[in-house]
Amino acid sequence: QVQLVESGGGLVQAGHSLRLSCVVSGDAFDTYCMGWFRQAPGKQREFVAASSWSGASTHFARPVRDRFAISRDNAKNTVFLQMNNLQLDDTGVYYCAASTDRKYKAVTNSEDDYSLWGQGTQVTVSS
Repeated sequence: QVQLVESGGGLVQAGHSLRLSCVVSGDAFDTYCMGWFRQAPGKQREFVAASSWSGASTHFARPVRDRFAISRDNAKNTVFLQMNNLQLDDTGVYYCAASTDRKYKAVTNSEDDYSLWGQGTQVTVSS
């Protein structure tokens, strides 16, 4: 059974950086898209970034496009989210998600395309 475990969250001052990691158990990690989503207090979960199965194609939400980077190490079944110049609005619970039902498909930002989710890791940005 595939499981996703995020790590790397924490409390950070505005302008600083964090790197989140998500380790995925199971086989075939290198065949499906991986995404990051976040949920701020009192708000709906929203898309942040996604990587295609090979890592060659990525997609970002507009608010983070110039500050965040997504990468993956298929040999280690791990996807990363590098977050730079963090802002107060970046505060929230960050979830990684796997699009396991869509093997070798294009990168996607739709929650409906992600079938498995991690438990989330808290990111808090202070002023």
